[in-house]
Amino acid sequence: MQMIRRQTRREALGMLGLGSLAFRQAQAAAATPDRPNILFIYTDDHSHRTISCYPEAYPWVKTPNIDRLAGQGVRFTAAYNGAWCMPSRATMLTGHHQFGVESMRMEGPYPGNTYDPKACPFWPKTFRDNGYSTAQIGKWHTGTDTGFGRDWDFQLVWNRPKYTETSTHYYYDQPITYHGGKTEILKRYSTDQYTDWAADYIRGNGRDKNKPWYLWLCYGAVHGPYTPAQRHLDELKGIDFDTPADIFPPRPGKPDWAQKIEHWKRGPNNTPMSEGRTLNSWVRQYHQGVFALDEAVGRLTKTLEQTQQHKNTVVIFTSDQGLAFGQHGFKGTKIAAYDANVRSPLIFSMPGRIPQGRVCETPVGGVDLVPTMFRFAGIKTPWEMHGRDLTPLLDNPDAVWPHPMMLTATGQTFGSDTNVIPKGEKAFHGGVPWYVMLREKQMKYVRPLIHDLEELYDLRRDPDELDNLAVKPEHQATLRRLRAAAIVELRRTKAGFVDNMPAVCEAIRPPA
Repeated sequence: MQMIRRQTRREALGMLGLGSLAFRQAQAAAATPDRPNILFIYTDDHSHRTISCYPEAYPWVKTPNIDRLAGQGVRFTAAYNGAWCMPSRATMLTGHHQFGVESMRMEGPYPGNTYDPKACPFWPKTFRDNGYSTAQIGKWHTGTDTGFGRDWDFQLVWNRPKYTETSTHYYYDQPITYHGGKTEILKRYSTDQYTDWAADYIRGNGRDKNKPWYLWLCYGAVHGPYTPAQRHLDELKGIDFDTPADIFPPRPGKPDWAQKIEHWKRGPNNTPMSEGRTLNSWVRQYHQGVFALDEAVGRLTKTLEQTQQHKNTVVIFTSDQGLAFGQHGFKGTKIAAYDANVRSPLIFSMPGRIPQGRVCETPVGGVDLVPTMFRFAGIKTPWEMHGRDLTPLLDNPDAVWPHPMMLTATGQTFGSDTNVIPKGEKAFHGGVPWYVMLREKQMKYVRPLIHDLEELYDLRRDPDELDNLAVKPEHQATLRRLRAAAIVELRRTKAGFVDNMPAVCEAIRPPA
């Protein structure tokens, strides 16, 4: 409590300093609409279903601050940034799919990993070289080298790959390294402290006020163990919801691997149970952890407004991926290509530059975010990116978009190490096989990189992905078309395994 009071006092002193109009104008002068600041808010294991402006959210979900951000910008209905934490973040640092992130590899105790900065450069260095101040706050999951002094001017980082013994400390007792120097244990609730640090940075503390800035703010919430802030422990009493239809097997029409997902057991009255707790209990705790994130978004957007930077700052809100609780038998699980597992929220906001209160139904991917940020900054990308600049969709969310969205999952393997697809258990991660997923409008195609059934879903008709159209004769033409489109996209992005994929398991034999 004493620490919180000291922080509040610092905030109050900072606000007094903002009383000067000249100071506020100086704060805003560094960035312009043509060269804006970029605040990139990145949450963890955070499903779109936990945000009330998404229609898939439960009716009792309330996130007024994130909803307000969406009301001031464009909300994407379907974003797929990655299959799990590490490759999603690697994509955000390179603009490449997992198979294009060269030299990244797991090493030592989990989640230890490393990379060669010469073989795998991170693009924030290019922003630095072009006059931006760059900052990163919070969780780091891509190599023990966090890039301070090379990629980042400012960094307050929880380096999970380096401090593996505290890798589960998502909310308290994190080893925080300050600007490449000392490391101290953070005792405060991490979501609140990261927000304080970010707000101070936005106000100008620790950065060159004559430069536009880029801040990648990486929260640990709402990753397991899904620890809410103390002030939110009594929230959401009495909530209820329908049990997902396929929480227990069998799952007709789905691949063999999907039949084996059994994270839940039947309790009294068929109540889904895990670790002695009900599905309701787990879902409640998970959603409680979102409250502090929503408060954080409110504080940060208010800080931008108070410092008169909101019109010169692009705010991007998203997560590394989603998280399934009960859907398709999963519990607190990402990785699988189902929307329940990997679909992220995605909101862009910049008053005066981006339309307000609009919704874009075009599916997009994490690889698209990096070239979009370069376009906003007016900087040429330093290498060929796998994604596409989304500014045409931000200018007109209803614009025709001829490009499919692809997501690939190759377990804990990256770069050219994915060229040869492993066999047996090595082709699985968390019970899910390697795969290629393609979204084209409402249609989703999934090709497992093992000999098993493909999956095909019409998400407009079947948003819960219960009816695999790949096993139905009348949908074989669509299946073959999307299968071919996935190969085209793999070739475009130079996936090394494209010619080594195992044959698909034909549920319906094509006519001779």
